[in-house]
Amino acid sequence: MGAARRGEVRRERGVGGGGGPPRRDERASGHRAPPARSGHRCVADNTNLYVFGGYNPDYDESGGSENEDYPLFRELWRYHFATGTWQQIRTEGYMPTELASMSAVLHGNNLLVFGGTGIPFGENNGNDVHVCNVKYKRWSLLNCRGKKPNRIYGQAMVIINGFLYVFGGTTGYIYSTDLHRLDLTTREWIHLKPNNPPDDLPEERYRHEIAHDGQRIFILGGGTSWTSYPLDKVHAYNLETNSWEEIATRPHERIGYPAPRRCHSCVQIKNDVFICGGYNGEVILDDLWKISLQTFQWTRLPAVMPEPAYFHCAAVTPAGCMYVHGGVVNIHENKRTGSLFKIWLAAPSLLELCWERLLGGFPQLAQLSPMQLLNLGLTQELVERLK
Repeated sequence: MGAARRGEVRRERGVGGGGGPPRRDERASGHRAPPARSGHRCVADNTNLYVFGGYNPDYDESGGSENEDYPLFRELWRYHFATGTWQQIRTEGYMPTELASMSAVLHGNNLLVFGGTGIPFGENNGNDVHVCNVKYKRWSLLNCRGKKPNRIYGQAMVIINGFLYVFGGTTGYIYSTDLHRLDLTTREWIHLKPNNPPDDLPEERYRHEIAHDGQRIFILGGGTSWTSYPLDKVHAYNLETNSWEEIATRPHERIGYPAPRRCHSCVQIKNDVFICGGYNGEVILDDLWKISLQTFQWTRLPAVMPEPAYFHCAAVTPAGCMYVHGGVVNIHENKRTGSLFKIWLAAPSLLELCWERLLGGFPQLAQLSPMQLLNLGLTQELVERLK
């Protein structure tokens, strides 16, 4: 099996077809995979993709009578990169019930989940921080003090220097431009009051995405139920000056700017930020764009998503491989997908290329003990990724 190269989108195994000659992607087709869903979130480390929550109004697709939380998914799934297998993780502790349009980040071994909404949407929202230690598979509630954000969903969040920043979101009726910060050491919330006049703030929005360069937080897209915001400019919150700035972006020389969008996905590799898919109020998008946080130049990548989607999720591994899962793929039929795709956004290192080739050629590696693997010459890090 040839290793995936930069710019090539591939369907991962065990997630509903893919065609083409058999490769290691199909070995796990007998394993159960997450049902089709939207509004979920995912994060990734070197070893696994973690998928939390989601929504599917189709009774049969959502698990029927076996899903006690229909039409929501009160589930945490793990996709193991090395073996291409899905596993629903059985966790201890209290898993949150706000399972759509929450925000999630991975902080070490801790999955932090904030906000989100349950059924009925807009009337069962959350504003707690739930933490799942993915190593020990246990949920806990982060006991916080201070001024918590309102009960919201569709917000975006990011961790910078030990602080969790949360921006925007909606109650289901009111869209927000609020910015909150949680000190993860003292566990104190602060409602930040930027120095700008009220008419100089970003527009209220939900289902936007966030990027940062350590000093500024950039807000990308988003909108309301009736509008999607353009990307010819981005708002940036400056942590040092406590103020919002408006930054003009630079269009692609031939194509111009990305279409306005909400409910898209976004990942970041150093100073490059990638957005894909989403919805502009009329059509579902399938494009993939990059913006540099140094030059603010937009570049459209030649690859497109295998199927247009919004309300999907995406995460990038430390090595630079983006995984995209689920989403709404047909507006008129209100249809969701459970497909998983991957694309290298950075040139894979020689280690990653060799690792993929090794796993493809010797799928039985996963059956060996850690000691046997070490004796074969694998490093401890690779053994941990395999196990």
